[in-house]
Amino acid sequence: MAKRQVFFSFEFKKDAWRAGQVRNMGKVSDSSTFSDNDWEEVKSKEDSVIRKWIDDQMANRSCIVVLIGKTTSTRKWVKYEIEKAYELNKGIVGIYIHKLKDKDGNQTDQGTNPFYSVYTNDGERLSKYVTCFDSSYSKSENVYSDIEDNIEDLIENAIINKAPQ
Repeated sequence: MAKRQVFFSFEFKKDAWRAGQVRNMGKVSDSSTFSDNDWEEVKSKEDSVIRKWIDDQMANRSCIVVLIGKTTSTRKWVKYEIEKAYELNKGIVGIYIHKLKDKDGNQTDQGTNPFYSVYTNDGERLSKYVTCFDSSYSKSENVYSDIEDNIEDLIENAIINKAPQ
């Protein structure tokens, strides 16, 4: 099976290190990943420029993978990315990454489900339809392996089982 092109959504400032671990597992198409430098360049621009960059990035992707850290659900651009993925009828999946270690070797607390505050066209919470994978392991190395073993199936299931439009 060909590797999917996905859009990774995450809170850059707090979770870039954890997100990098997932992005670099080699389980998705290389064209899915964007370098940290891309985001660093874009994030200082006007909102309209950021929106256009997100829209352009998402256009050719089959799925959005929201990497959920402690405060991901509070981030304006993560919410926009989820809403855009829903609008474009993309597969949508969440993966909790709070138990992966950051660059300083720390884990963090689990964040709230970012799909709970996004609604379908029928007014239902998107969280009703979107899977959020949370590894049952607590040790970072085991969590990494668990995500690595499951991410391709999670993406495929999200593409097949999209939220109703």
